[in-house]
Amino acid sequence: MPAYAQDEPPRPGRRRRREDDGPLPDERPTDIIPAIQEAPMARRPGAAPPPPQGSEEEYDEIFGEDAYDDYDEYDDYEDYEDEQDFEDEDRAEPERIEDERPDRKGPPPKKRKKKRALGWVAALAVLVLLAGGAYYGFTEIFGYDDYEGSGEGDVLVQVEKGDSTSAIGNRLQAAGVVASGKAFVKAGEDNTAVSRLQQGYYVMKTKMSGASAVEKMTAAASKVGQVEIRPYTQFHDITQPDGKVTPGVYTLLSKASCADLNGTSTCIPVEELRKTIENADLAQLGVPPWAVASATKAEHKDRRLEGLIAPGIFNVKPGWTAEELLTDVVKISAKRILDAGLSEQSKGAGKTPYETLVIASIIEREAVKADFEKISRVIYNRLDEKMRLEMDSTINYVLDRPTLLTKPEERDKAGAYNTYKSVGLTPTPIAVPSAEAIQAALKPAAGEWLFFVKCEKNGLSCFAVNFDDHRKNRDDAERRGVI
Repeated sequence: MPAYAQDEPPRPGRRRRREDDGPLPDERPTDIIPAIQEAPMARRPGAAPPPPQGSEEEYDEIFGEDAYDDYDEYDDYEDYEDEQDFEDEDRAEPERIEDERPDRKGPPPKKRKKKRALGWVAALAVLVLLAGGAYYGFTEIFGYDDYEGSGEGDVLVQVEKGDSTSAIGNRLQAAGVVASGKAFVKAGEDNTAVSRLQQGYYVMKTKMSGASAVEKMTAAASKVGQVEIRPYTQFHDITQPDGKVTPGVYTLLSKASCADLNGTSTCIPVEELRKTIENADLAQLGVPPWAVASATKAEHKDRRLEGLIAPGIFNVKPGWTAEELLTDVVKISAKRILDAGLSEQSKGAGKTPYETLVIASIIEREAVKADFEKISRVIYNRLDEKMRLEMDSTINYVLDRPTLLTKPEERDKAGAYNTYKSVGLTPTPIAVPSAEAIQAALKPAAGEWLFFVKCEKNGLSCFAVNFDDHRKNRDDAERRGVI
């Protein structure tokens, strides 16, 4: 085999043999026979002198000038040798077999071409970059559908807690508000109000442009159905001393139900809510099991849910029936009351969960938060001593007035909520209790107080163990104009 052939790549499908592989099965080792030097042939007169032995001219004369052309077809396999280099790293390059003519030189070695695989990788990377750039440009210019104009008919869209801008866009698309969620997202990129959208219901229009949808959804008038019920609130409205009316739970829920959808009002009147509570199965509404029996027996049927509506924000869907609305609010409230710590397993000492809720409502109406635990202790001590509670808040509850001092004639009237006449707790709670009031009802402060009176203008009360000290506290508060 010519010496230069060892530097050429193997043909496809064939493994390059190593010198230490040994002979093939039917191959016998051949002895190296010294070459026999032939006598030079006589040259005819006038003929050109023969080329020097071992030169390229002599090689071309014997094999032809195109002897190497056949090797070009194997250029694609030049990289194969690189892949096999690891096989040859730990052994020396094999000796070349001596040619018959020691002084003959082979053809000049060919230069190794650059790895074609690297070229393909580079080309592929360029194609990926070009494709990515094309896609980005297409998306920016043509990548989403969008309506034109400010829309057509009204439609209600709900946003859930934790919704991202993209999620809101998808909800709008599903409701037919925008042609694509991205139309809303792109239009709201520079509007910080979009990122502040809260859960709840929004009145939108069908077939709005993304920009129009952003503008309408961030407008305050589009948010509907949201109501905040605060601690201290009761179901009936309260008339303040100056004549102003503080809306109760009935009024708040009725107002929250209102929206104008395509010219039709969704408002549920207060009277409809009232009748629903009077006649509903409280268990079906979602009232906690421990409260159903006591609430059902309430003297005033329209007050059966008093105290069972927890404070906080509610999202009421315009278009709900009165029963659907109340069921949603009651079930959410039941969970909040449980989260506040009140349950069948967690209740005031010697009290049922419902009685504990009643105590919490009285605490809410009688004191500021700093005094909650002390007021709770006074209530427990009076109940233990079989004393009448004598709380003005319970009388004013029936009269739909805020907690103020009552008149003698009002305290003389009989009634289950007149704790100047009746011993024990009121039949139902008298207000929406806060989580802090519930905790105070569960864990009253330690003390022997039996009396308290508001003695500071910031609402704080003074506490006493006996009536004489209580009278002194009361006279001092009157002298300073607190009461």
